[in-house]
Amino acid sequence: MEVKKAHCFFEQSGTFKNEFKKLGIPAEDYDIQNNFGETDHTIDLFEQINLHYIGENTIFDDISKNDLIVAFFPCTFFSCLSSFWFDWNYKGTKNFTDHERIEFILKRNRDRAFFLSTLYKLIYVCKCIQTKLIIENPWSEQHFLKFGFWKKPSLIYNDRTLYGDFFKKPTAFWFFNCEPTNLNTIQVCDKKKRVLDCKQGVRSGICSEERSMISSDFARNFICDKILGKKQEIGQCSLF
Repeated sequence: MEVKKAHCFFEQSGTFKNEFKKLGIPAEDYDIQNNFGETDHTIDLFEQINLHYIGENTIFDDISKNDLIVAFFPCTFFSCLSSFWFDWNYKGTKNFTDHERIEFILKRNRDRAFFLSTLYKLIYVCKCIQTKLIIENPWSEQHFLKFGFWKKPSLIYNDRTLYGDFFKKPTAFWFFNCEPTNLNTIQVCDKKKRVLDCKQGVRSGICSEERSMISSDFARNFICDKILGKKQEIGQCSLF
């Protein structure tokens, strides 16, 4: 696909942004945090999405149909781990009274509903402005988006290390207003990490920076193989 400019939502590391720029495509990062010094727009994207949905002026006014949004949407309330918090016997609430436990579960449910509604609004906004959109989220057996979401993922990576990342965890990508291209590159990353060894987020709703990281090798492979359809000078084509 052709991309005039890339807007990387919920990315503050600059990983995808910088790989786009290396390929000659202008790119910017948008996130509520700027701990890496790479965030071009330190902004509350949830607020921007919800405001544009009701017709207010937002950052979306400056995004054209020739652009691409890659949204690493927070998975805090969709992930496998989050489902355990709804269990009455969850160890984190073992000292709660029955009323406290119910209130805790109800709040988690409200928070998840807010995240899900904002995700749907993002998709709707992009359909209205005809902007290409790619959404990334983890993909496990208990992942909330497996059941009744807008559509099935366009791509699923069951082992990201096979495509150049240092995490093995399964990941899904949804393409809206566009389709993935069909090249495959093997680019091995020597450094491996385990999700369980990573630090947690600073608070609920804020993803752990370490757990959210994607290697530059994976980013380059994904951009070239699945977004641009651009054969790389390095690496080799796989038989997948």
